[in-house]
Amino acid sequence: MRETIRSNYHQLFGIFIIIILLISLINMNLSAQNKLMTRDEVANKYKWNLADVFTSVDAWQKEFDAISKEITKIPVFKGKISKSAKSLYDCVNYMKDLDQRFTKLYIYASLGKDIDLTDPVFKTMYDKMQSLESDYSAAGSYFNPELMKVTDMQMTDFYKSEPKLNEFRQKFDILFRVRNHTLAEAQEKLLAQLSPVFAIPVNTYNTLNDAELPFPTIKDSEGKEIQVSHGRYRAGLYSQDRNYRRDIYKGTYQPYTQLKGTLAELYNGRINTRIVNAKIRNYNSAVEASLYPNNIPMSVYETLIKVVNQNVNVQHRWASIKKKVLKIDEIHPYDTYVSLFPAISKQYTYDEAVEICKKALEPLGKEYMEAMNIGFDNRWIDVYETKAKRSGAYSNSSGSGPHPFILLNWNNTLDDVFTLIHELGHNMHSFFTEKTQPFQYRDYSTFVAEVASTANEALLFEYLLKNAQTKEEKLALYEKFLTNIQTTFFRQTEFAEFEKMTHDRAEKGEFLTADQLTDEFIKSYQNYWGPEMVVDKEEGLTWARVPHLMKYNFYVYQYATSFAASFALINNVKKEGKTAIDKYLLFLSSGSSEYPIDILRKAGVDMNREETLQAVIRTANQYLDELEKMIK
Repeated sequence: MRETIRSNYHQLFGIFIIIILLISLINMNLSAQNKLMTRDEVANKYKWNLADVFTSVDAWQKEFDAISKEITKIPVFKGKISKSAKSLYDCVNYMKDLDQRFTKLYIYASLGKDIDLTDPVFKTMYDKMQSLESDYSAAGSYFNPELMKVTDMQMTDFYKSEPKLNEFRQKFDILFRVRNHTLAEAQEKLLAQLSPVFAIPVNTYNTLNDAELPFPTIKDSEGKEIQVSHGRYRAGLYSQDRNYRRDIYKGTYQPYTQLKGTLAELYNGRINTRIVNAKIRNYNSAVEASLYPNNIPMSVYETLIKVVNQNVNVQHRWASIKKKVLKIDEIHPYDTYVSLFPAISKQYTYDEAVEICKKALEPLGKEYMEAMNIGFDNRWIDVYETKAKRSGAYSNSSGSGPHPFILLNWNNTLDDVFTLIHELGHNMHSFFTEKTQPFQYRDYSTFVAEVASTANEALLFEYLLKNAQTKEEKLALYEKFLTNIQTTFFRQTEFAEFEKMTHDRAEKGEFLTADQLTDEFIKSYQNYWGPEMVVDKEEGLTWARVPHLMKYNFYVYQYATSFAASFALINNVKKEGKTAIDKYLLFLSSGSSEYPIDILRKAGVDMNREETLQAVIRTANQYLDELEKMIK
């Protein structure tokens, strides 16, 4: 009996050991899966080839030293550029070549830093570029004030006597456009010296918002105590646990409520600096001062707000559908991002996504596809998340060649596929501009910066919808499109309207208190979402939470106009074929050679026409109709 017991005991013990080993192996495997890869573990074809920019850090350093010496020569032209056409051309051509070399240095240091934020070599290089940039700006600070002394008649004579100056004509036109808003050299110098004072509201807000807000602790979906943060707030609004969504929403706004008086002072301080600058430079308003240099008519801004306000019923319908599908008695702001169809989930490898993007973008024609494939085949894209790599995604082009780059952090989601095709839009915009334009026009205005990227997203959406195999896939796609309209078109217009209202009232001497700002934002939010929405008092503090409203100068409306412009361009491609494709490639190739509003008009899009915006509204209503039919 004892031997039998001992034998059974050994058998059980052996089984126990095997189980422990299996558990250990499983845990090791899970740990390996969860652990971020190192750069060495990623195949080269999925990583940038920085040797395209500089062959080595030593080569970069050699060029850095050379440019540091060249910068000291910039003041040689001081006092001469207004005297003769040749002196002006020699100066701008010299600075153009220096700019091109400088930006190549910058992009190498920037890309190297972003693939490993802990790398001391690239961090040092990037810091050195910041210092060099400051020296560069100081060395050429005389240029604009001195150029303003050249009269229009002189400039006409300059173009005749030195025809090569015409290569820079649009650059000069932009500078002379603001001649009446440029001050004397001493005054400009004084304003430059005051810029740190004007920056106090933004710098204080950055410190407070990014580092010092006293966020509370709440319980997550699993009952664990967690510290609220900006990142957890954004992720939490997508949670299927409604109690958690509500708690993280209210927890996020708690410190803004506590500090609303201070934040209102900072917000009004930022408004005041814009108003003061506009008055000093003889603009009629702060918004005009923002739009004027790029020749954006005020009517573009006002038409956007007008048309969207006339069609807020789209958002009202969307709120009603969300409330119905979520099966809730009341819909609140913290219910506006959660997925209505959470069971629908599909994984995409990067290589699968590349093939999807190729098929989706075929309507843009052979030349576009060939250019895109060059990037795929030649390591323009850094794909996978690795240890200490910068988060997020971007397309980075300095205009100095050899080509633009894309940063990704791939996680096999549908959002990653949309991110890839979005960044490809930026990438191709930069590629065709760099291919076509001289260096001085290889940048493009913020007003058109998001057009190519959102156009690509529209084509991907249509491709995926056309090839969706199930009702569930279609539902998820409709939801994604409608959420994009919600966040990019309606919400950014709401911000733009609020921003203009607060500045208009301040220009009349009425700076709003924290409670007034909050009440006005609640009214605006209610208008955009309709009677079904129960607006929590916390939502009124969005003016304090969203950095774009506090920091940036009438920036947000451009998200909405870019969305509408891309929509119009893609509709033209579908209707007209090659003719519209050629216009689209011309748009991608124009850079800053003309004003952005004129570049879009040549491509077939007039941002002053209400119809350009109405097309987005019609499609939104069409997809709402389809979604309603399917959920019934």
